[in-house]
Amino acid sequence: MAKANQSKIDKVRSILARPQGARMDAICKATGWQPHSARAALSGLRKAGYTIEREAAGDGKGGSSIYRITAAPETAE
Repeated sequence: MAKANQSKIDKVRSILARPQGARMDAICKATGWQPHSARAALSGLRKAGYTIEREAAGDGKGGSSIYRITAAPETAE
């Protein structure tokens, strides 16, 4: 049986679940979305019960933020 293709929101959840998280440009590249669509997806995940933390880039040059899932709906409070 062939493995089902991963949906774009599944890809977003997967890369946000990594310990290093993901920058907005990585989310856009993985999905083909524009930044406003990627931000809307983050909002949708938050509404679904995911806790998503945003960390300011540590490069001191005003780089993009890093996003990561810190709690799934089962563990979100």
